[in-house]
Amino acid sequence: MPLRFLTSGESHGQCLNAIIEGIGANFELDFDFINSELKARQGGLGRGGRMKIENDTIHFNSGVRFSKTTGAPICLEIKNRDWQNWLIPMSVEKLDINSLTQEEKELLESKKIERVRPGHADFAGAIKYDQKDIRNILERSSARETTTRVAVGAICQNILKNFGITLQARVISIGGEYDPNNFEQKVKEAQTEGESLGGNVEITIKNLPVGLGSHVQWDRRLDGRLAQAVMSTPAIKSVEIGLGSACADKKGSQVHDEIFSDREKIYRKTNNSGGIEGGMTNGEDIVIKASMKPIPTMKKALNSININTNEAVSAHFERADTCAVDACATVVKNMCAIVILDAFFEKFGCDNFNEIKKNFENNATKI
Repeated sequence: MPLRFLTSGESHGQCLNAIIEGIGANFELDFDFINSELKARQGGLGRGGRMKIENDTIHFNSGVRFSKTTGAPICLEIKNRDWQNWLIPMSVEKLDINSLTQEEKELLESKKIERVRPGHADFAGAIKYDQKDIRNILERSSARETTTRVAVGAICQNILKNFGITLQARVISIGGEYDPNNFEQKVKEAQTEGESLGGNVEITIKNLPVGLGSHVQWDRRLDGRLAQAVMSTPAIKSVEIGLGSACADKKGSQVHDEIFSDREKIYRKTNNSGGIEGGMTNGEDIVIKASMKPIPTMKKALNSININTNEAVSAHFERADTCAVDACATVVKNMCAIVILDAFFEKFGCDNFNEIKKNFENNATKI
């Protein structure tokens, strides 16, 4: 059975949820590790006021007993503390406007959004779902949704560690600046200007066995699956594996990783392929780079339109981050962990820990 998950929840709703299916029994989960990944998603340079309110913590509603998975679907929940400030604007039940106080009416009206933000889901979402209030698009398209993805990915990381497989994330650049010593100043300048910044992140996945993924069908190729997972992360606009786009400017002898053997071990001196050949892991580290665009909610408002009247207006601004590249790196890492565990289960089974461990230890394709 493939590993799959669904998430639900809004940015200012009561909570965020995920249901995970396909994780076998008897995997012990480290709650502290999962919460540390959630905390990492909240941190980094340029984060806004929302992160001062929330303290994201995982709660399991099913599928886990005595800290171990049972093999049943896992239901997890992360509460939104800020929801207490949105009880009326985000009410699930129909509101009787006449019963509201003047202050409550003004609050409700202030949370209605009609001014489109270029670069966000506002325009296309409002048209597609026939919404007059863009709030109904913003709440789900918000990057707040990635909280649940990080929780799912952290569970997957937790399981992969049993087999020595680890994932690392780092920020390569912010706003065109590649010297980490200058990142903070770059973000401060953007804050002063009312601007937002993107950047580049890198994910490295270590200690992989040979043969995760497959070449036999397009949708089983691991590089394609990883690319889709990374590109699904809000604000990601490009993905590269290994040498990436630089391959196009080089000769074959400069790109393909030569193979050597000392009879005890097969090895390579380069890893331009980024650990994947023919849609399968080749035993080297997987190296993925991703580019994040600047956040589209800015104090320096762009020209836009009112979705209901088409009149020219300045784009809507709502409390937002100046920069979230550090958080993005955490999200991308955990999305990769989900894909890797899915491919791992395909090769070694997924029913229970002891069976999977035995299959893994008997694997003859590790190098």
